Amino acid sequence: MIDFKSTLKIALNSLRVNKMRSALTSLGIIIGVAAVIIMLAIGTGANKQVQANMESMGSNLLTIRSATAKTGGVSMGMGSKPTLSVKDAEAIKKTARGVEAVAPLMSSSKQVMYGNQNWSTTIYGVTTPYLYVKNYEIELGHPFTREDNNNAAKVALIGSTIERELFGDVNPIGKTIRIGSVPFKVVGTLKTKGASGPFDNDDIILIPLTTAQRKIFGTDFPGAVSQIIAKASSVEESAIAERDIAEILRTRHNLGKMQENDFEIRNSAEFQEKMKSTVQTFGILLASIASVSLIVGGIGIMNIMLVSVTERTKEIGIRMAIGARAIDIQIQFLIEALVLSLIGGLIGVVAGILIALLVGALFSTNIVITFVPILLSFGFSGLVGIGFGYYPAYKASLLNPIDALRYE
Repeated sequence: MIDFKSTLKIALNSLRVNKMRSALTSLGIIIGVAAVIIMLAIGTGANKQVQANMESMGSNLLTIRSATAKTGGVSMGMGSKPTLSVKDAEAIKKTARGVEAVAPLMSSSKQVMYGNQNWSTTIYGVTTPYLYVKNYEIELGHPFTREDNNNAAKVALIGSTIERELFGDVNPIGKTIRIGSVPFKVVGTLKTKGASGPFDNDDIILIPLTTAQRKIFGTDFPGAVSQIIAKASSVEESAIAERDIAEILRTRHNLGKMQENDFEIRNSAEFQEKMKSTVQTFGILLASIASVSLIVGGIGIMNIMLVSVTERTKEIGIRMAIGARAIDIQIQFLIEALVLSLIGGLIGVVAGILIALLVGALFSTNIVITFVPILLSFGFSGLVGIGFGYYPAYKASLLNPIDALRYE
């Protein structure tokens, strides 16, 4: 029967005697485990950030933009030719399957003033469903109403960036701002959403669509809008809604079978899935690269253990001469390799967590540390120790006791 207690004691004593060698042997595992945890924390954080950005922009959205205008043969870009209208939006809401809400809009950059403060921002002329479609919530005050849109009321909702730049610590509710030369009463502020890439979701002002059409932007075509945003009830329904919307608009715009669409539909669900897939692939790549460090650490353990076998040949011979069997020698060296790996893994986990948090604090990066990667990297470090420690242990167990005792 194998005396595990005695074998474990001998193995641990051997590691204590060679403290510097043990520490250097564990270093590769420490670096490997720490690298895996850091990379997975960054990758998971990036994935969560992408998801948060997508949700802040609205989910399952279909953005319909008007056609491209051409001047002198030069394309002016999507949305430059007014082919969409409020009536189109109403038809989509009434007829298209899988559509929860529809929000027609117009937008443009304008200079905004309050007192002696001014700020250049994007003005959106919208209807009340826009808040729901784009996941905006009211912080203070109230949203404008359907009556405000019907009456082209000069009321505004402002984002937190506008509130900070124009009002500072002053409560903006009830105050009058000027968009160009037109006065608007601030009736509400929007909850902070943060940035989505380079776009600041809080650097906006929302006003009634009819007010934007008649008093701010103007239009040569009554009821014309630059975009229509439709919110599908689910990712699956978005594909059905997209097909229905295309058919509805082609019918309403009297387009023949051979004519191209005078509009463009962009499905955010497809974009979101691609982004999630890209970020997940990026995370797997980071983890794979970091895992190489663990393999390198395992090779380091094997090399040191092989050297240890050679140096301790006489010790092995003495153990065998007093009754130790080949399996006892093999288990001793396996325990040494396993202990080195687990100690290195434990130190690597602590170091990885601390460094990941430091990276997040220094570079304002979203870091997400979860239990599963820690458990996997720690467990993998133990497997590396056993895997790479097996050959040295096996080699030690094959030594002939007489030859080992004669070894100098």
